[in-house]
Amino acid sequence: MGKKKEYEKALEELQIELVGLTRWLRMSGKRMVVIFEGRDAAGKGGTIKAITDKLDTRAARVVALGKPSPDEDTQWYFQRYVEHLPQAGELVLFDRSWYNRAVVEPAMGFCTDKQYDAFMKACPTFEKLLTDDGILLFKYWLSVDQDEQEERFAERAADPLKRWKLSPVDLKAREKYVEIGDLRDAMIQHTDSHDAPWFVVDFNNQKRGRLNLIRHLLDQIPDKLCPDKEFDLPPLKGKLKKDKVTAKAERVPEVY
Repeated sequence: MGKKKEYEKALEELQIELVGLTRWLRMSGKRMVVIFEGRDAAGKGGTIKAITDKLDTRAARVVALGKPSPDEDTQWYFQRYVEHLPQAGELVLFDRSWYNRAVVEPAMGFCTDKQYDAFMKACPTFEKLLTDDGILLFKYWLSVDQDEQEERFAERAADPLKRWKLSPVDLKAREKYVEIGDLRDAMIQHTDSHDAPWFVVDFNNQKRGRLNLIRHLLDQIPDKLCPDKEFDLPPLKGKLKKDKVTAKAERVPEVY
């Protein structure tokens, strides 16, 4: 996907289908969860933004949880994620998820071996409870080679608008490329199932990766088509009015 216009055209066509997907969710009452996992700088945030950019914010929600609070550390591990699950007709996108415990936490030493083993044992059962209750669950791993990842880290470090994306954990993870890959493979082997499969997407080219992921996600719901009826706006009566706001409110200066 080299040319910008080709990418934008393809993305727009997919975004129209995504609007149809949310319309189908509302009409059917289905609940949908999409999990985005992957290496740092793989492209999770940009993909989620591309998906949600044209959607009704009441139909789709992004969940990106930070470090657990002291109280959350005392809870059942899955508890803080459960409260963010979708209601009827809703799409929820997890920018990282409960799978932090399968890859990031053990790689960084943020959990014990006992906690890791307990998660790996419990996760398939937890997800089966979700899918048995009717939640549509899709899990994506965004794959990127180390040389490409390093280029993206360097770009972020040089760009003041992207520097915020680099965290101490990201920098530490640079030295654990192989270990994170091994943990990912163990995660997939233990938690891939018929109702909650893992899908791997090549994200060495982010634009192509986004399009492929969105296309694949849409194809998982073959009966999502809910026609969007075109309609003509009825003509207004009378002359168009000026918007005269009370002088009580202070005006923002027109700098531009």
